[in-house]
Amino acid sequence: MASEQPPDARTRGALFDDRWRPRSLQSRQLLAASLGLVAFLALAGYALDRAFLETARSNLRTRLESYALAYARGIEFLRDGTLYVPDIPPEARFERPGSGLYAEVVLPNGHWDSASARGPDLPLGPMLAPAAERFEGPLPITRSDGKPGEIYRLGKGLVWAEGGPEAEFPYTVYISEDTSALSQQVRVFRRALWGYLGGAGLVLLLLQMLVLRWSLRPLRQVVAELKRVHRGQIARMSARHPRELEPLTESINAFIQSERENLDRQRNTLADLAHSLKTPLAVLRSRLDTPTPEAELREEVATQLRRMNDMVGYQLARAASSGHALFSAPIEVETHAEQIVRGLEKVYAGRGVLCEFDFDPNARFHGEPGDLQELLGNLLENAFKWARSRVLLTVRVGDTSPGRRDGLLLAVDDDGPGIEPDRVTQLLQRGVRGDERVQGHGIGLAIVQDIVRGYRGELEVGRSEELGGARFEVRLPPGL
Repeated sequence: MASEQPPDARTRGALFDDRWRPRSLQSRQLLAASLGLVAFLALAGYALDRAFLETARSNLRTRLESYALAYARGIEFLRDGTLYVPDIPPEARFERPGSGLYAEVVLPNGHWDSASARGPDLPLGPMLAPAAERFEGPLPITRSDGKPGEIYRLGKGLVWAEGGPEAEFPYTVYISEDTSALSQQVRVFRRALWGYLGGAGLVLLLLQMLVLRWSLRPLRQVVAELKRVHRGQIARMSARHPRELEPLTESINAFIQSERENLDRQRNTLADLAHSLKTPLAVLRSRLDTPTPEAELREEVATQLRRMNDMVGYQLARAASSGHALFSAPIEVETHAEQIVRGLEKVYAGRGVLCEFDFDPNARFHGEPGDLQELLGNLLENAFKWARSRVLLTVRVGDTSPGRRDGLLLAVDDDGPGIEPDRVTQLLQRGVRGDERVQGHGIGLAIVQDIVRGYRGELEVGRSEELGGARFEVRLPPGL
């Protein structure tokens, strides 16, 4: 039996990610906010701790320097060079052995220690140059009880010169303090610091949870509305949502509306097809019910079958061209227009009809290529059919809206007889078959009207100011 191979690194990584990736937006946000908050509090605590430690060390150095200067002001040297130190020190702890605060005077030929320095084993400091100063530590020592310890030490190089230049006498004053006092201060500060930061972190975390619940409430409302739409309790999403969610809700509403319109179009197409087939079927039924010669019957059957086949093809073409994808890539109009015009100019070459273009290079059609071909093909064929010699195709960028794709203006003018204003409504009325429309304009206008409605646009029919004939103007609104 073949042994199972262990999962590779990529598989293990995928399993780890699936296991630990939060499934909720609120969990993701809370996890990210918590990690960010912990990182911020840790950095803030570290920065405050370092700042306090540096401040405490600076204060310690200042205090030790003041003790050294106080000793320097009281130190004198007798005529025989004997060192005289005042009996009263600047701090009482200098008189108490093992107090943690020590003074030392280093001479060229010896040194002096304060009473507090008797017992601990302190490191002997070297002579410093006049006016030199050294702060160092922590330095290891052995305390009076034999336990190890540490001290901070400040040394200050001085010169005794009261007897003239020839009597100058260098010496160094060292003041040392046990690190236990400073360590105690740091421990107290750190305990308070991390306690307050921890409490603040918990409060901020709770506040962040409330803020997240409040900020994600619109998303929960969207989910609730989607469920109500799915159950059929409401027809569409409401318009009362934050600006950031408006594109989402509008897209959902557009999708719902598109699906409903597609369903309506399918029902209308089936109803139109059924209505169209009733007459040919009735004719065939009447022929079968009455004595008819075989040759005549065959001819009638062939005629009605051709008619039904044409009707089925026409209705299927309308159904196929209806509707559009919501998020289609932009399409250049000029390429499709040139192909259609070349074919039409060949068909109407005997009449010498020519088409002129007026294109905006930035204009784009956002939809299905088949819809664009149907729009251009039917409008241009209409214009070529009734034009005397000229057709004008105009394509411009339509209405614009921030954050949306641009609209489209598409117009076809001809120099033909035009359309009477009182017949425009009848010409564009839905459900009128092509051969029942006003004489002089093509059967494809029903398809054009349905496509324009599918894109929520407008189709206007009027008089062409430039050529004098009819003008069909299609305006498609800005997309999502």
